[in-house]
Amino acid sequence: MSNQTSVTEFLLLGVTDVQELNPILFVIFFTIYFVNITGNGAILMIVILDPRLHSPMYFFLGNLACLDICFSTVTLPKMLQNLLSTNKAISFLGCITQLHFFHFLGSTEAMLLPVMAFDRFVAICRPLHYSVIMNHQLCIHMTVTIWTLGFFHALLHSVMTSRLSFCGPNHVHHFFCDIKPLLDLACGNTELNLWLLNTVTGTIALTPFFLTFLSYFYIIIYLLLKTRSCSMLHKALSTCASHFMVVFLFYAPVLFIYISPTSGSSLDQDRIIAIMYSVVTPALNPLIYTLRNKEVRSALNRKLRRWL
Repeated sequence: MSNQTSVTEFLLLGVTDVQELNPILFVIFFTIYFVNITGNGAILMIVILDPRLHSPMYFFLGNLACLDICFSTVTLPKMLQNLLSTNKAISFLGCITQLHFFHFLGSTEAMLLPVMAFDRFVAICRPLHYSVIMNHQLCIHMTVTIWTLGFFHALLHSVMTSRLSFCGPNHVHHFFCDIKPLLDLACGNTELNLWLLNTVTGTIALTPFFLTFLSYFYIIIYLLLKTRSCSMLHKALSTCASHFMVVFLFYAPVLFIYISPTSGSSLDQDRIIAIMYSVVTPALNPLIYTLRNKEVRSALNRKLRRWL
């Protein structure tokens, strides 16, 4: 990180400038984080321990639960600390590290969702070939690939951001270190960084979104051509309903914040949207899957009865 910066630390201004709200926000976000850790932790444990859930669908669901735990842990503990502390500083290295893992885990989750959609496409449209197509080796290869791509995508941004010069104010108008707020503080030319953000991150967000949409489009077309029974169509799509909700909750705010022009975005708006996809969505995912998925609910009930 051979930059010419004179800034050794940044000050994270947090979610709000109204200090009186901090204790209330601490309780709210701590509760959300607790729901996230316990809910996703339960899903991860059930997927690992229950042999009935050792299938591609639940293998990917376990990856999603792991990602959601780690994704929120990158930002929430520091945000909770800052809500109760007057010292809101984060070191330069800590800031770049947070930025790296945020984009690493976020982009990995973005690429995992179309893989899960492809799994549902094969299960519904090619049921007789499902076990052959979605074999264990392919699932491992796809998972390793998306985690690796996510890591190097984040590494690109963290290296490029760390090489910028920061010589002015060090107040980050956000509750974590993200690319946009840091670019606002940079002294040098940030055109390349902005281009990478719009092009590379835009591609990482848009391509999986369209692949996910394409998978579900083919599922609907296939079912409409295969059968004219509305009940069968409803039953098949109901198995994908939870995934639909996860995709919408994740991609909608991400596409808005990273595809929208930097100059036209409000700092308060960006913070609210970031809370949606980095704090709220990871906590909602286990609730969505457990409430709508009978197999996960049954597995949880079996484990609870055994322990109690």
